[in-house]
Amino acid sequence: MEVIGLEKEVGGYIGKLLRDNFGRGPGAVHCTYAEPFITVHITNFLSPMEKSLMYSKQNVYVEKTRDLLMETLIEEIKSYFTLNIGRTVEEFYYDWNLDSQTGAFIVVLSPAGFTGLREPYRNKEKVHREIVDISIDAQKPPEETYSELLSPRVLLIARTGILVQIEKELILLGFEETLKLAKRSLEKKLLGEHQPAFENYLYTQIEDVFVDWNFQKDLSYILIILKG
Repeated sequence: MEVIGLEKEVGGYIGKLLRDNFGRGPGAVHCTYAEPFITVHITNFLSPMEKSLMYSKQNVYVEKTRDLLMETLIEEIKSYFTLNIGRTVEEFYYDWNLDSQTGAFIVVLSPAGFTGLREPYRNKEKVHREIVDISIDAQKPPEETYSELLSPRVLLIARTGILVQIEKELILLGFEETLKLAKRSLEKKLLGEHQPAFENYLYTQIEDVFVDWNFQKDLSYILIILKG
């Protein structure tokens, strides 16, 4: 399937899936396919009930409720890719920015990994240094940092080896969800503080930032949506 056709089909499927399960669909779904990744940027997505909860400062409750629902939806999405696209989903990541009513999915198809086939973008090393500084402030420097500009508006960054011992113990004790909520809040604050530097290196403004982890693999993805 050609790139544009796949992006359109996946975007339509995700929009319908969210509408069927949340009672309200997103305003728009922007899909980007760059082997082996498919990123999905969701905008204007917040149900009336969620708006009411956020008005009452219950953001964490909204996040936890979405996390529970996503456990089921991720399996549906994986089945969809197998049956309709003919590809296996090796990893799946997601994040929400509730205040801006946006969200993002990162689908990693098998075989996973950065291809290294795309041309390096400008100031890639400087961007990596900012990511390392953020990681040091949050926990420790990553063992490895990778990134690729999947499209003019989508920058995907991966870090490996970022968990410290206390975080690994919390995961073993069953506090994975609490740890993820805390790390997400902290790292987004740090990413926001470093946003002027990123925008300077990337020669454009940042529209959205998302982050998620695979604790079992000690791996994290940061998705940066750039303004066109």
